[in-house]
Amino acid sequence: MKLLLIFGSDETYNLISMYIKPLGFELIRYRHVLKAMDNIDEIDPIGIIISAEDFPRHWKILVQFVRASRSKEAAPIILLKGVSFPLEETSKASFLGVSGIVSEALEPMEMDRLQGILSRYIPVEEKRKARRFRPEEWTRMEFLFLDPENRKFVTGTIQSISGTGLSFRADKPGLLENIAPSAKLSECSLLAGNAVLSPVCRVIRTGRNVSLEFISFKNQEHEVLEAYLDQLPLKEYRARKENTILLTQD
Repeated sequence: MKLLLIFGSDETYNLISMYIKPLGFELIRYRHVLKAMDNIDEIDPIGIIISAEDFPRHWKILVQFVRASRSKEAAPIILLKGVSFPLEETSKASFLGVSGIVSEALEPMEMDRLQGILSRYIPVEEKRKARRFRPEEWTRMEFLFLDPENRKFVTGTIQSISGTGLSFRADKPGLLENIAPSAKLSECSLLAGNAVLSPVCRVIRTGRNVSLEFISFKNQEHEVLEAYLDQLPLKEYRARKENTILLTQD
């Protein structure tokens, strides 16, 4: 399944790639809209994601070009919008045949929306492998890492996690000032239930939330993480059931 990505930003591409490549897509990226249009028949993508922030005028040309021969069902088009995307442009996007609009900030909720639009084209098994979770108190998940430059520990809260990476909000954002995108973090600690794991991570995006990709784990630790994530739906059900019982007793 080929997914066509049209971005000018390497950072946006790296972040999206981390979350949607495990879904089973072959990612094909273009930095220029017209070149992508020239090759669209050869690529024959199952879906297209384009940045309206990078291409404020050309995204409309692309959508019209694609919709002349491909329906929404045959090739969904997802638009990434910036903070200055006007309301009238949203209406125009819908009229032209855009399947969905997602904020280019790509916070966890926005990434869920992106995956949701694509989900009907993803085999069930692949959905399970890349499902992301937002940890709650009952999940017993924590993360910290050692800054490779100043040797200080950076602690915080996991915003979302999957088998491929996590989104992390630091307790002290100032400690992230020297952390560059693509930096390798070799000394990390991830608590998953009763297991303490030691993944090696790569920084995909910095900012309010830091997005990290898992590069490797020691021994069978990745299987331990996957197994724990697989158990979370059942743990969530039990936690909600216990909470309902307590509220009823009160």
